[in-house]
Amino acid sequence: MTGDPPAQQHLAKLLADHPKLAPCRQQLADACDLLISAYQQGHKLLLCGNGGSAADCEHIAGELLKGCERRRPLPADLRAKLAAQGPDGEALAARLQQALPTISLTGHLGLATAFANDVDPEMVFAQLVQALGRPGDGLLAITTSGDSENVLLAARTARAVRMAVIGLTGDRGGALAALCDVCIAAPGHGTAEIQESHQAIYHHLCREIETHFFHD
Repeated sequence: MTGDPPAQQHLAKLLADHPKLAPCRQQLADACDLLISAYQQGHKLLLCGNGGSAADCEHIAGELLKGCERRRPLPADLRAKLAAQGPDGEALAARLQQALPTISLTGHLGLATAFANDVDPEMVFAQLVQALGRPGDGLLAITTSGDSENVLLAARTARAVRMAVIGLTGDRGGALAALCDVCIAAPGHGTAEIQESHQAIYHHLCREIETHFFHD
């Protein structure tokens, strides 16, 4: 494994630590490729899920919007422009980090409550996808059952907008699987065990994306 590229090393370690994820090997690689391609082309990632999966969306966004395991210094031209503004600019130049544009759809409290009250609570994620998504963007849709209606409606909207859809589900895949470009169906008995697999999976995805774009 020592001579393998970093991506292969990381995947091998993930599967060694979590052998039950072995059936997801190809889907993990495909999801990494899809997300890296979207970011390379200047697109962004949207995330949606309910309950614990909503918390996972916020966790993923936090990993991608700042340095996770690597330093992410700003580009030299931006650092110079900030530093030219004096001591405060120099501090910004030294401490701000490059980000990968990522939006969790689980916040937006004003819009969410207004749309739920005025239109339909199950369509809140779909409304946000329609509002914020653009062709070429990605949607990471998380549901342990694969059947959460508000997540399914968001995925349908994303497909209509011509976004890439990645599903993170339990081992059945549910109705979401048919709406995805890539569906990672994590094994597990019950919600808690599936969510434990999800955490290992999305940490791997974030690590691979960061390794690709940011070098020590």
